[in-house]
Amino acid sequence: MTDLLVEFLKEYSYPILFIWSIMEGETGLVMAGILSHTGDMNLWLSILTAGLGGFTGDTIYFFIGRWNRKYVYRKFKNQRRKFALAHLLLKKYGWPIIFIQRYLYGMRTVIPIAIGMTRYPTSKFLLINFLSAMVWAAVTILLAWTFGEHILHLLHWARDYWYIALPFGALIAGGIYYYFHKATQKVEKKILHNPKSPKEG
Repeated sequence: MTDLLVEFLKEYSYPILFIWSIMEGETGLVMAGILSHTGDMNLWLSILTAGLGGFTGDTIYFFIGRWNRKYVYRKFKNQRRKFALAHLLLKKYGWPIIFIQRYLYGMRTVIPIAIGMTRYPTSKFLLINFLSAMVWAAVTILLAWTFGEHILHLLHWARDYWYIALPFGALIAGGIYYYFHKATQKVEKKILHNPKSPKEG
């Protein structure tokens, strides 16, 4: 799977990275960082492409919330709790929530849609979203570029010893999922039961 993704990025390069970034998958950014490390992609053009993709994705979600509320209510009717949490986070913390929403497990799609459903200024959202997307792309790709050689060694090892890497990787992924799931639940309980200090903007 990894080899296929690498070859795919090598062949189609920046358009694939742009589309992958719209879906906000860090895997594509890591691969772009590695390919930049090997000289198959340009580092700064990769960051720009990924940043624009991330910006485009969240902007689409924002305008879905702003222009098609009926669709949102119908499509996300089972996630009303998350939408309520997103609105409370925006009221409580303001614009920093827009900036960090890419790092909030389970809320990356919900938050821009929920903000679109409010009267939050479009121009302000677009500016913060753009800066957030560029930072997200730069940090992820630069880390992969910096540690490219180590990541490549790890990938080669995982390919040769997949029978060891597979359960080990599953254990790590499960631990990360459990940690962020519990952290998100704690935040939900805290905010939903104590929605104080409102401050939109």
